Amino acid sequence: MQAAIYETYGPASVVELRDIPRPEPAEGELLIRVEASAVSTADWRLRAGAFPRGMWLPGRLFAGLFRPRRKILGTDFAGRVEATGAAVQNFRTGDSVFGFSGSGGHAQFLTVAADGPVALKPLNLTPQEAAAVPFGAVSALVFLRDVAKIRPGEKILINGASGGVGIFAVQLAKHFGAEVTAVASRPNHAMLQDLGADHLIDYKTEDFSHSGQTWDVILDTVGATNWTQARAALTPEGRYVPLEFGLGSIFRALFVNLRGGRKFRIAVSGDKPEDVRLIAELLASRKLRPVIDSVHPLARIRDAHLRVETRHKTGAVVVAVAA
Repeated sequence: MQAAIYETYGPASVVELRDIPRPEPAEGELLIRVEASAVSTADWRLRAGAFPRGMWLPGRLFAGLFRPRRKILGTDFAGRVEATGAAVQNFRTGDSVFGFSGSGGHAQFLTVAADGPVALKPLNLTPQEAAAVPFGAVSALVFLRDVAKIRPGEKILINGASGGVGIFAVQLAKHFGAEVTAVASRPNHAMLQDLGADHLIDYKTEDFSHSGQTWDVILDTVGATNWTQARAALTPEGRYVPLEFGLGSIFRALFVNLRGGRKFRIAVSGDKPEDVRLIAELLASRKLRPVIDSVHPLARIRDAHLRVETRHKTGAVVVAVAA
């Protein structure tokens, strides 16, 4: 099978397409014929070794200190079950599925645990649309529901609202009954309004922290704000939730949260199977929909990495793995 391999950290050019043996499913695993995958911000950071400030050493210890431990990137996938392990009962050969793989999505075949974060693909989505979902949608769900603990009627500002996480954060915040202010460049405003945003801010011309407005939750999906900015725009019991943070932010959050009032909440996203199934239900009922920035064939996966690295994509950058 063909797979996009990287054996050293660096620019997009370190990713090479190679022929490698096809994996075989263990007793409790599924063998997936991958139809589409995505290149996420996490893939870019792992490939480039571009970890947030103060997180270089923890990041390298996780990914591989001197060279990558896992040589095939790609956490989001959509495809068909090619074969099942002997103990698998919840999926059958031929099922269309999507979900998280941990790694390995940038290849023609991969194996995943049958009881892991994988679900049947909603019938109303193409494989490319389904591959655009898992990382962004589940991250948005976890940070809104579990970290910010968003409540109906609250006001939320979403910074980076047109990105891979942001477009789902807008939709899920509306689903949870919040009043949404989306921060993005003006060309993306019509799309965000169509997704449900109540108010729009162009970050190029307006600084939300000096607007005089306040929000119950400020969700920063792109690491473009800090606690000082957020504190000025939070209600007295408001919560600041950045998805990207460095070591300094961790210590700042510990100090801030010792006091009453405004909170600085630090967390990492999960990948629980029940969350993927919930997202699948919301997609099937059309309460959520994906946004695709661009589609690239597997043979040109470097172009997908370069697009993500601009940090100005709209929605997800998808890799068409199947011909």
